[in-house]
Amino acid sequence: MRRSGLTLFLIILVTIVAGIFVYPKGFGAEWRPWRLGLDLVGGSHLIYEVDLSNVQEKDRDAVTNGLRDVIERRVNLFGVGEPQIFVAHQGDHTQLIVELAGIQDISVAIQQIGETPLLDFREVEDNATSTTFIPTNLTGRYVTGAELSFGSTAQIPEVAIAFSEEGGKIFELLTENNIGKPVAIFLDNALVEMPTVQQKISGGHAVITGSFTIQEAQKLVERFNAGALPAPITLINQQTISPNLGADSLKKVVGAGIIGTLLVMIFMILYYRFLGVFASLALLIYIVLTLAIFKIVPITLTLAGFAGFILTIGMAVDANILIFERMKEEVKRGISRTAAQTEGFRRAWPSIRDSNTSTIITAVILYFFTSSFVQGFALTLLIGVLVSMFSAITTTRYFLHVFLKEKKRPLS
Repeated sequence: MRRSGLTLFLIILVTIVAGIFVYPKGFGAEWRPWRLGLDLVGGSHLIYEVDLSNVQEKDRDAVTNGLRDVIERRVNLFGVGEPQIFVAHQGDHTQLIVELAGIQDISVAIQQIGETPLLDFREVEDNATSTTFIPTNLTGRYVTGAELSFGSTAQIPEVAIAFSEEGGKIFELLTENNIGKPVAIFLDNALVEMPTVQQKISGGHAVITGSFTIQEAQKLVERFNAGALPAPITLINQQTISPNLGADSLKKVVGAGIIGTLLVMIFMILYYRFLGVFASLALLIYIVLTLAIFKIVPITLTLAGFAGFILTIGMAVDANILIFERMKEEVKRGISRTAAQTEGFRRAWPSIRDSNTSTIITAVILYFFTSSFVQGFALTLLIGVLVSMFSAITTTRYFLHVFLKEKKRPLS
């Protein structure tokens, strides 16, 4: 009994600290502020069409994933917190969706993304009437870094680019096949330089030269280090979500959570009486601890994420209901309350384990095979189910160990 009481005291103490931590104006407000999604705080929503016409089918997944990573690095470079960037497929079209919470000036958001350069190398075919540029597989996808350098004469600024191992092989083959011929370097479909290849170049390095000022060359270096786009993108839709609308949504979802919690607690207390009180206290502990985990991880909460969490509030008492019903059955058989408590937990555990396991499996599948809002829903659902199992099996058990006495009155 003493050990159970000490454990329960520690759980309550941790819950109080966690409650202060999750409070928006508590001690954790500056150290670990809440991360809220675009639909709750407002911001910019951009949709880009990805041009994969020059990308082989087998390489398209790698290119789109690389594109997403590049855009994310570029946005983070400008200090935008927690951007949500994901790829969506609409029939034969591939789209890149960018959500920037808190960014109200959509022109700034477009500039941050649009300034990321598209670099590619093209073979040159001259004929009597025109010059034709033939695209190659060597694009910004294979760029690993860039730095400012200077030519051997007149201190002309240059941009030295390093390629990945695969990119270095492509570049070596490109130069080998074009010895004595020019190779064109395009940046955002604009010709930057068209040097003549003197020999095969190995080692995975190239130099872009041109009529650069030092400031222009440095800016190119910064862009390349932020990431060169592996495929062209075109902005097809843009939208600004008002922070007032987000604040209203947040107020409604918090209100729904409070009402849902109160209704569940009222039901448990009315139906199970003092057992329902224990379940309600365990539910409050569950809510506080789960919110603390959301904030510590941290998880970017959206409306869908809140929906997953609120759903687990109702599910959190399912285990208690199974345990209490088992306890009532054991008491009717004539055994003592303490024995009924032990037996109730033991007999209810297989059902609790199997039902929660099925929910966990579903949440994991949703998280890894979907994107955006559905992932947020799945993640909060998964964490909620795991914490609710602790709440029902551990917290409620210690409440019963400490406060359940051998009295004559029925359990409910």
